[in-house]
Amino acid sequence: MGISDAIERFILSLFSEGGTTELQRNELAQRFGCAPSQINYVLSTRFTEEKGYVIQSRRGGGGYIRVVRVQLAVDDEENLLEWVGDSLDQASALGLIDRMKCDGWLTGSEAHLCAALLSQRALPYGNADEIRATLCKAMLAAVFTCPKEGSQG
Repeated sequence: MGISDAIERFILSLFSEGGTTELQRNELAQRFGCAPSQINYVLSTRFTEEKGYVIQSRRGGGGYIRVVRVQLAVDDEENLLEWVGDSLDQASALGLIDRMKCDGWLTGSEAHLCAALLSQRALPYGNADEIRATLCKAMLAAVFTCPKEGSQG
């Protein structure tokens, strides 16, 4: 396991029941024996908006980095459709699929299938990002009209 994976796992283990954790970047860098920029890299690539995280920071002596996990809800569909827009790159689509799986909107098999259908391999065309956005919007519409796995109704 690489250092980025180890840092990600450690941060994930810190989340409270409310879906929030606060970090001191320098302390975390010291713990893993890396540069503080490595912590920034992990936060900016592994804890992104499409994966369901919001990063808040405060600089200075008492500064911190707060990572908040935001759960998807049915009323988020309109915001997600707007976020997808007319074009969606593969990394963003995969992040959204992972978030939907973590939040219980997709099973592991369904997430794997969606990822394959939205991959560059399945869409080797010049307008792949536009096609991916259209497919992703259709997926969101279908998913949000069905009850979550394991829920009543």
